[in-house]
Amino acid sequence: MRAGRRVALARIVAVGVVVGAALVATRPAAAAAGKKEQLLGEKSRARAAASAGAAERARWNKALRRRLGQKPPALINVYNTWTHEFLAVDASTTADAPVPPDQMSRFLRCHFTSHRIAMDGRLFGVLIKAARKFRVDRVDIVSGFRAPKYNLMLRKKGRRVARQSEHTFGHAVDFRLPGVTTERLRNWARTLRLGGVGYYRDDKFVHVDVGPVRYWAE
Repeated sequence: MRAGRRVALARIVAVGVVVGAALVATRPAAAAAGKKEQLLGEKSRARAAASAGAAERARWNKALRRRLGQKPPALINVYNTWTHEFLAVDASTTADAPVPPDQMSRFLRCHFTSHRIAMDGRLFGVLIKAARKFRVDRVDIVSGFRAPKYNLMLRKKGRRVARQSEHTFGHAVDFRLPGVTTERLRNWARTLRLGGVGYYRDDKFVHVDVGPVRYWAE
């Protein structure tokens, strides 16, 4: 009996050794398979990224080839006479609001307080239309947004500004065109019938707003 037990025990130990060896052999194989899948995945992602990059470069190269040899678009330079900043706008645009709202509000901010307000986009459209009409490449801004505090200060100093000026609401702009008489600019602005048009002969600028249609001269 004891001999039989020893034989059985030996067989169990042998089986255990075989199973253990199989498990030990399986672990490296599984790890190798996992690494292989990881490498394949990385290669696949790299190929996809390279393909996307090649497609993007091809798109840009195609766009560049279309522009080669062509004349660059004409620009209209809008100049803020207070901040001495320029804003270039494509002269061929026909949009009523050719400049992004944030950019326009910053450009036409109150020069005295640096405060800004959401300007009516149609005002910038008037500037570009005027430049195109008179075939000039520059517009000079005399006044854009006017902070109420600054507007009140001007009134106290005796300046000719309205108590509820359209400038304080972001609804008006004063401008001139180099080489174009104020009278010609005023006559053209009236044909738009967009809103109010003020004629400032001595200061050589025209006021345009989007309020009620009305005309005046100073």
